[in-house]
Amino acid sequence: MEDTAVEDTASDSRPVRVLIADDEAMIRAGVRAILARDPHVEVVAEAVDGHEAVALARRYRPDVVLLDIQMPGLDGLAAAARLHKESAPVGVIMLTTFGQDDYVTRALEGGADGFLLKADDPRELLNGVRAVGAGGAYLSPRVAARVIAGLRAHRAAHPHRSLERLTERERDVLAGLGTGLSNAEIASRLHLVEGTVKAHVSAVLAKLGARNRVEAAISAYEAGLVPPGRR
Repeated sequence: MEDTAVEDTASDSRPVRVLIADDEAMIRAGVRAILARDPHVEVVAEAVDGHEAVALARRYRPDVVLLDIQMPGLDGLAAAARLHKESAPVGVIMLTTFGQDDYVTRALEGGADGFLLKADDPRELLNGVRAVGAGGAYLSPRVAARVIAGLRAHRAAHPHRSLERLTERERDVLAGLGTGLSNAEIASRLHLVEGTVKAHVSAVLAKLGARNRVEAAISAYEAGLVPPGRR
């Protein structure tokens, strides 16, 4: 992966703690080198397979786990599902060479918060780690385009999935999801407590039939709830 400079836009809060899981040492080294360009991101551990990734996540409690899909023993998709069920779940980003629709669908259904391709611009890796580390979700632009196309096809066959079922406050929360905000950031913007926002997010997901924040964010994008320049 190529090197890239990073703007210092993070706050004075503690760094985003990251665990890298990939069976190829060169890939792990490249990912670590890219993340090292941001002083507000810290790699706390590396794993060579899914079993080790789950064990190290329990030990180090990272904010974000970067998972390759094809690893020996326990693959990244299975590891993501296990991490999603942990008592103290972490943000999970799939970082892989393979962007097949089946992989994307299985990853999101398994609880992944992001999906990036190794061929993406290194800045996408940093953007994804920051977003998921803050409690949001992130998709590679190429992956997002395919997910949107799939959702449009699904909604054409299931027209009952509509934003009309949302209250005004739920639409406000959905707009926040569409811009990648965490629950805390949405609460600050709407002058609500974080627990109330969490309840609204759950209601939005249920009413839209969305499986996760990623699909809800795409709904906000399609509905025009995301201002130009913030998508």
